[in-house]
Amino acid sequence: MSAVCGGRGAFSYLNLAPVIGLDEAPSRLTNGNEPPAYLFSLFSAFLEPDCRRQDRPRGRCLLDLVVIRVLFVFITALSSYELRPLGLERWPAAGVGLLFGVAVVLFEIRLRNVSLKRLIGAVIGSILGIIGAYLFSLVIRNSLQPGPTQSFLQLFLMLLMAYIGLVVGAGKGELLNLAALGGIFGGEKQSKKSYKILDTSVIIDGRIADIAETGFLDGVIVLPQFVLRELQLVADSADSMKRNRGRRGLDILQRIQKIASLTVQIVEDDFPAVREVDLKLIELAKVYEGKIVTNDFNLNKVAQLQGVAVLNINELANSLKPIVLPGEIMKVFILKEGKEYNQGVAYLDDGTMVVVDNARKMIGKNIDISVTSVLQTTAGKMIFGKFDERAAIMPPRPVDPRPEFRKPAPAAVPAVVPDIPKAE
Repeated sequence: MSAVCGGRGAFSYLNLAPVIGLDEAPSRLTNGNEPPAYLFSLFSAFLEPDCRRQDRPRGRCLLDLVVIRVLFVFITALSSYELRPLGLERWPAAGVGLLFGVAVVLFEIRLRNVSLKRLIGAVIGSILGIIGAYLFSLVIRNSLQPGPTQSFLQLFLMLLMAYIGLVVGAGKGELLNLAALGGIFGGEKQSKKSYKILDTSVIIDGRIADIAETGFLDGVIVLPQFVLRELQLVADSADSMKRNRGRRGLDILQRIQKIASLTVQIVEDDFPAVREVDLKLIELAKVYEGKIVTNDFNLNKVAQLQGVAVLNINELANSLKPIVLPGEIMKVFILKEGKEYNQGVAYLDDGTMVVVDNARKMIGKNIDISVTSVLQTTAGKMIFGKFDERAAIMPPRPVDPRPEFRKPAPAAVPAVVPDIPKAE
């Protein structure tokens, strides 16, 4: 478990189970007498921040980092033992050197996660802060008498200005365009993370997991903490239907988190002044310059009015439906009666509603209809068709059999009976 603090907020790479309060999560942390898994992950992250790359042998990288860091700490402690800084004895001085070496190693581990832009911004900010502190110290030197107060104020101003310059410079470092400088800075990537903020409705819907597994969803998947709390409230509801929907949403989150090609981050950012979850999502999208993934029609409209990009799952599903042209013949199953007189309603496999005229008497039957028009709305697509009742009722016209052409039979030849004379 590790935490990464970005320029705009804090992201936590956490398992969803302890955050949303699943009871079975603690049982997976320990196994008998084995040490907890999270302690091993913390130890491995301390020793090998870059050893997770697949292009480097894990054992070799781990050994190199351990040897280098242990050697650095040992040399620092040994130097303090011999030089005895601050007037300390040898062993207390060695302890101070050991703590200093460990602090440097921890700082180096944290520094690996910082981009080059932020480093340059922090250095520039620190230098400007020290220059400003020096100018202020000149004023203090001419205003106050030499003494402890003057020295304290000069030291305090230097630390204060250096700290402020470091923090502000690191925060504004992302605005630097290092590629314009060329040279060694030309290889600095200008890629900007794309944040996708999930809404509660799209999590419960479940189709977002299928889209993510197909690879069409890229960037960073952001799960706000207030969305997880709302999802947990739904899962703990007394209504059985709401409870099942909430638990389904938790299962969908676990499924998304297991996708190796996605980066799932839980953000702690909250807006106490805003009470509604939908408005909090809009404010969070403005802060991170991300897109809201939802299937809520009202949230889609409100977010677009405030200039926030929205990815609507229903709009994606409607765009993937097959195109039907007027005049085509299609076979549908009339499910129920329509609102108008003598209408029937059918549904396609993707949920598209088909309104059929002259089909009231054909409820519960499969019929062939002719498409008359297609209506595309923001809520979906509707197909209008017409059923030709006469063609269905009219019996098929009998087909006359093809007459057989036979050769005429030869005329019968009368038998010639010879005259036999009668005996007298």
